[in-house]
Amino acid sequence: MKSLQHYFLNYLRGMAMGAADIVPGVSGGSIALITGIYQELLESINSFNKATFQLLLKMEWKKFYRAVNGNFLLSLVLGILTSVFTLSKLITYLMEAHPIPLWSFFCGLILVSAFIILREIKRWHLGVVVSVIAGTLIAWWITDLPPTSSPEALWFTFVAGAIAICAMILPGISGSFILLILGKYEQVMQALSERDILTLGVFALGCVVGILSFSRLISWLLRRLFSTTIGLLSGFMIGSINKLWPWKIVTQYRTSSSGEEKPFLTENLLPEAYWEQVGQEPMIGWAIFGFLGGIILVLGIDLLAAYFKKS
Repeated sequence: MKSLQHYFLNYLRGMAMGAADIVPGVSGGSIALITGIYQELLESINSFNKATFQLLLKMEWKKFYRAVNGNFLLSLVLGILTSVFTLSKLITYLMEAHPIPLWSFFCGLILVSAFIILREIKRWHLGVVVSVIAGTLIAWWITDLPPTSSPEALWFTFVAGAIAICAMILPGISGSFILLILGKYEQVMQALSERDILTLGVFALGCVVGILSFSRLISWLLRRLFSTTIGLLSGFMIGSINKLWPWKIVTQYRTSSSGEEKPFLTENLLPEAYWEQVGQEPMIGWAIFGFLGGIILVLGIDLLAAYFKKS
């Protein structure tokens, strides 16, 4: 039987996943993969099937809870919800007030994570190399897509939830960024702040439908084509750097529902070009500090995971 300490660590992993999913550009799936719980997460999600739902209908709560790996999922979900409801304002503040160190931190975190995950591949072949390149190009292309206007109807909130949750469990492709592309990020963040139960409930229902469907596909790919799938997932993470790059210039703004001017399209710049075109200090020292901080955090998590595997 797993200890209370183990589930507390899962709670912390959930907090890290929730904090990542708030940021448009960072994926909670990346955190799950980094912390070594990705496959257990997929297996636990996949355990929601006809047999377990029959247990639920029969009100056999304990059997249902054990069948779906309840302790693991509960500790993880509590951690995610803790971050979503407590860190959303902090993350938003850091993105607005200290963007360069924050994005540099995530660049370091994601890059070193991608290379650590590639260690899982025991036998390299042409298919793996192609999958890494393909994943990188796909993620790069997705992160270059401009946000769009979207219907205000609840049905589209459901659809957005189903699509975004698929991205949230894909390392490197951010669910928050998918919501931005679909034009729903601001609405969902506003619903969180205002505790809009109806909007959040419809969005959550979409997430449930999406994740129950998509997780089975990823699990099947990992069972049948492990090395190629890991290469693809790592490529997604590498390609997401296009979105996380710290030095950007806004090329086009949009007007939000509250009348505020929000960045709509951006272009990546080198630090010296950032100074020339934006007229602001590129903060290279802080960027290096943030980048190294992301690397150190991931290496620490990796060492901790190795320690718990042995103990």
